[in-house]
Amino acid sequence: MNMYNWSTDTKTLSKYPDKYAVWKLEQLINLGLNGQTLDPKELKKYFNQLQIDPQKKKYLMFLISQ
Repeated sequence: MNMYNWSTDTKTLSKYPDKYAVWKLEQLINLGLNGQTLDPKELKKYFNQLQIDPQKKKYLMFLISQ
């Protein structure tokens, strides 16, 4: 998987699974899915920790509540 954020040491971050999962979700949401899909279970699990645009968060909440 190619990520657009070159300033993050993903090797070190991956040692912390929860932090890595939140970072990865934020990257995918903010920078584009690039043909990937979001895992609904993972999105629900980390939803409250995501620091994303409020409108995107509201829309994602709508989608996962269906």
